[in-house]
Amino acid sequence: MRHRIRFINSLVLAIALSGCTSQPASPVIDTAVVSPQNQYQTDRSNAYLPFPGEWTVGDVFRAYGNSVKDKLGYYFQKAHVAYPPREMALLAFKQEKKLELWARDHGEFRLIRDYFIMAASGDAGPKLKQGDRQVPEGIYRITDLNPNSHYHLSMKINYPNEFDLTHAEMDGRSDLGSDIFIHGKDASIGCLAMGDAAIRELFILTAQVGVNNVKVVIAPHDPKSYPLASSEELPVWTSELYAMISQEIEAVTSKVKSAKSPGYTQQNLPVNSGYY
Repeated sequence: MRHRIRFINSLVLAIALSGCTSQPASPVIDTAVVSPQNQYQTDRSNAYLPFPGEWTVGDVFRAYGNSVKDKLGYYFQKAHVAYPPREMALLAFKQEKKLELWARDHGEFRLIRDYFIMAASGDAGPKLKQGDRQVPEGIYRITDLNPNSHYHLSMKINYPNEFDLTHAEMDGRSDLGSDIFIHGKDASIGCLAMGDAAIRELFILTAQVGVNNVKVVIAPHDPKSYPLASSEELPVWTSELYAMISQEIEAVTSKVKSAKSPGYTQQNLPVNSGYY
């Protein structure tokens, strides 16, 4: 009996760590901008919310909208950026395990806050194929919002993008992998696991700003600290990729104006809660 329980526990853990491909069968929802003037009713009693697996983006707003607005509003006010903003950029740095939230109205981008990345597998270098456990590196956009993720909430990025596909063809590679998400919880292979509290903020803000107004840049480390450099183990075109990433990050951060917020650190981790 003890061996059977141990086997079941091991199986559950393996499924949880199988990466982002184990998203639920329910449809992923691509949302338009949520108008601040036509906001969803938020934070209503759980009696009004559907069963797990049947949520919509509107249900996420009803459950968490007010609390997210109260929390993020503080950071936006300190950064002198309207909430919600016109445009936002998510800069993810694998080595530092940090995701920075930048936003702007009509001026320059300003740093709103940062989040601790709770899990991101692999090493420095781009994702090359299915099953390599690598988090992609490059310049991406959000394509879909999934309110019914096994990882609480999730946002899908457009990996492989045009750069990935072009260089895979040049290399003669196929089966590049797919289904790369920014999601909740604290376990993942190939995705960015942010914890439930953080993904609620990012999910709701992205829905408000609109997926077409959000860019995601993923780098091996923060080039503001020291330059990105390729190595002999990486593809020859990695230096081209790193030049593009560095240029994009420079365009966002060149005139740094921040909220000087503590964000999420390893000493101040978000508490995971809610269904998945």
